Amino acid sequence: MPPFLKKFFPVVYRRTQEQGIDSNYCKYDNQGLQLFTSSLYLAGLTATFAASYTTRKFGRRPSMLIAGVFFIIGTILNGAAQDLAMLIIGRILLGCGVGFANQAVPLFLSEIAPTRIRGGLNILFQLNITIGILFASLVNYGTNKITGGWGWRVSLGLAGLPAGLLTVGALLVVETPNSLVERGLLEEGKAVLRRIRGTDNVEPEFLELVEASRIAKEVKHPFRNLLKRRNRPQLIIAVALQIFQQFTGINAIMFYAPVLFNTLGFGNDAALYSAVITGAVNVVSTVVSIYSVDKVGRRMLLLQAGVQMFLSQVVIAVILGLKVKDHSDDLHKGFAIFVVVLVCTYVAAFAWSWGPLGWLIPSETFPLETRSAGQSVTVCTNLLFTFVIAQGFLSMLCHFKFGIFLFFSGWVLIMSFFVLFLLPETKNIPIEEMTERVWKQHWLWKRFMDDYHIEGNQIAGDDLKKNGHANGFDPISQL
Repeated sequence: MPPFLKKFFPVVYRRTQEQGIDSNYCKYDNQGLQLFTSSLYLAGLTATFAASYTTRKFGRRPSMLIAGVFFIIGTILNGAAQDLAMLIIGRILLGCGVGFANQAVPLFLSEIAPTRIRGGLNILFQLNITIGILFASLVNYGTNKITGGWGWRVSLGLAGLPAGLLTVGALLVVETPNSLVERGLLEEGKAVLRRIRGTDNVEPEFLELVEASRIAKEVKHPFRNLLKRRNRPQLIIAVALQIFQQFTGINAIMFYAPVLFNTLGFGNDAALYSAVITGAVNVVSTVVSIYSVDKVGRRMLLLQAGVQMFLSQVVIAVILGLKVKDHSDDLHKGFAIFVVVLVCTYVAAFAWSWGPLGWLIPSETFPLETRSAGQSVTVCTNLLFTFVIAQGFLSMLCHFKFGIFLFFSGWVLIMSFFVLFLLPETKNIPIEEMTERVWKQHWLWKRFMDDYHIEGNQIAGDDLKKNGHANGFDPISQL
């Protein structure tokens, strides 16, 4: 929004207002503007380490409360910001909230949910993120029409609404039985389990909770265990999926959609409106994933989406290369609409593949004894590369110009080959059977499975299945 740029980023504001002063692709290239966006993710990455300890030591509810408080304070500072420092401090506090919420909320949901709907809730979490993105775009579109130049304050301040809901919700909900058992509060854990299941017949599930907690506690060094040869396939795949998820270019497009469309010659209103369209496509396409992921499988969705994303980005690059020059914004209306359609085609493919599956696949492949460490590494890798892309995109747009889409399409090609040759199918395979039915059957990863046992206990994979996961229980509480 021009009033926002004028107050905090006057150099960028002058570039956008004066025709010919700078290249279309470079007018938003500003380290301060990129820092405003990316500081949230760097703060989230740092906060994840503290959140992991808090969530395990004190429970899921306290972590969600801490996240809510960070969100509220960050929102107040952003909405009332008088200078760039105040703005970025508020953004950093929001990032701390993201770090705590990302650790606690998915964990809370998966532990409260009955086993039969746990998988659906995993992707519903992603769906609600996309709904949040859509609402953010709608809010920006509406507040941009406020006269007087203070619409951006309303836009940033309205983040206090979901922050307040999260905080109040954390006060009202019960702690998870998994967390209570993990901290030795067995009777409280059993009482909560009865309450959330609506029955007194919870003894089998409760005993599984106790046994899973006992087994996991016997693993003294989960991060060291994660580096063992037998755990390398899961670790490599989890880290690669997070890196690839960011190098699809999705966050570059979702963060900077209005900037991107403005660069293409759209007016400010049209740019925000186009961002709303891509946000809506993101939501609808995530719903597609919920219904198709257990039918067609993970690999098929990722491979199909790879083709769709690659072609969309290449065609966008060709159109921009031919039609959008450094000092002209004469992109014909028909071409502009076509670019929006192509961006939506790209976003749709991501939303039913790399978006939800980038989180789902790591969560279902790590064995019990390394699930805690594995999830932490997954979250940290994602936030680190989200920061890298957020901090670098506007500079990359300036230097690569239309080639930015060729850069990301090249990565899509690489990650599609990775899926084709190195990612096994995990559809409809219980977590406790992954080693026997997935890793030991894969042409490459089976070479790493020759020492499969739990260090210190010498419990074979089959014993782990019998003791920790026999009835479909998913002891994600060890996160």
